[in-house]
Amino acid sequence: MGAWASRGRAARVPAPEPEPEEALDLSQLPPELLLVVLSHVPPRTLLGRCRQVCRGWRALVDGQALWLLILARDHGATGRALLHLARSCQSPARNARPCPLGRFCARRPIGRNLIRNPCGQGLRKWMVQHGGDGWVVEENRTTVPGAPSQTCFVTSFSWCRKKQVLDLEEEGLWPELLDSGRIEICVSDWWGARHDSGCMYRLLVQLLDANQTVLDKFSAVPDPIPQWNNNACLHVTHVFSNIKMGVRFVSFEHWGQDTQFWAGHYGARVTNSSVIVRVRLS
Repeated sequence: MGAWASRGRAARVPAPEPEPEEALDLSQLPPELLLVVLSHVPPRTLLGRCRQVCRGWRALVDGQALWLLILARDHGATGRALLHLARSCQSPARNARPCPLGRFCARRPIGRNLIRNPCGQGLRKWMVQHGGDGWVVEENRTTVPGAPSQTCFVTSFSWCRKKQVLDLEEEGLWPELLDSGRIEICVSDWWGARHDSGCMYRLLVQLLDANQTVLDKFSAVPDPIPQWNNNACLHVTHVFSNIKMGVRFVSFEHWGQDTQFWAGHYGARVTNSSVIVRVRLS
């Protein structure tokens, strides 16, 4: 009976496969509609992939209209100021040169710290000069507010120096924006001592033109922190607000050493260094 029942079972008929849908060809869209669609794609994808699709897409990615549409989505005060600046500080048309707004949107240089490795992930990205027993990285002895890491660079019994030179165009800014008079450059550094040793510290920040000529500078040589200081930690800040025409680089350089001249690493402790470009809202 069981075998008979099995033979009498109805055969299962497979469901027909759906016909494949025709792929949507975005290139068939009107240019103004394609521009809106592409404006929702991340800027790095636009530059790295979409630009390679065809000549028409490359023209849209290399043009200004797409990037202005992306910037227009930020309705905050800074976003509106940026859109106004981008429209009024457009670079002259250059053959076979993409619009600089693409790199600007991808790198997002406004409002972020342009210093690489500000808190001591090793010594990478810094040009260093070792004095005494050289630079090392240690944990902070005093919490530094807002720091991405509670670590610091520690100096020794002779002057230790390190430096970064920031290429503002490489970071996404372009000459017409830098020369607009509507941006400011804010620099900041934290330095301190360990309780049982005094220390000395210096800071020098220079604004340079394309030939590395100094156009403006800020220097700080504060009084040394004395020994038995309860792990003192101090903050140095400066704003370059009237930036001269031609600024293309920022050189950030600081030094430190201890005042006891002890072997080892008892000197100034520096961390959370920053260079931030902001839009002047007034």
